[in-house]
Amino acid sequence: YYSRNSNERLTAEMIRDHVLAISGLLNREIGGPYVKPYQPRGVWQQIVSESGGEFKYRESKGFDLYRRSLYSHWRRTIPPPSMITLDASTRDKCTVKRQATNTPLQSLVLLNDPQYVEASRILAEKMIKEGGSNVKDRIIFAFRLATSRKPNVRELGELVDLYDQQVQYYSQMPEASLELFSIGDSPVDSEIDNTALAACTIIASTIINLDETVRQG
Repeated sequence: YYSRNSNERLTAEMIRDHVLAISGLLNREIGGPYVKPYQPRGVWQQIVSESGGEFKYRESKGFDLYRRSLYSHWRRTIPPPSMITLDASTRDKCTVKRQATNTPLQSLVLLNDPQYVEASRILAEKMIKEGGSNVKDRIIFAFRLATSRKPNVRELGELVDLYDQQVQYYSQMPEASLELFSIGDSPVDSEIDNTALAACTIIASTIINLDETVRQG
């Protein structure tokens, strides 16, 4: 009596909301006006001039940046690039079924888009505060949040090795951690060691980019 759906990637909106939720950033408020999340600079200049007035894209501030994707402002002539890359509809015509593609650009969005980098840092802070006192427990904590299961021995070993590499890198390049922390509007927890936080951020980003995190099935 058990049935199973085919393995499919979550929609663009669901991926963003899922990542915000596991990091703890998601604003769960229901209803209200639209918001404007992160978007690459200059995108609207294709259509709107610098003196665009009310039509100039101005990012939301504070908790509004992390509202569900349902409330994101959408202009059909300039759709959000990250959403389009993840196969969201352009909304300029009726779409019966969304296409499902698999491109390198999608991985680059999950690795480099400010929303996902910031969410990785916040998830890293949660790993350190709530995940336990040692690296393995923290990795298991984040992995389970993202995928609903614990990593196997091989997966855990590879993530621990990656963590050790990142600790070595950021201990030698402290300015790199500051550059990483500058992404996103949410404040950085000053009580956490920068090297540990940067290394955990890379681990969190890696987990967020796993197929199991962004797929259902």
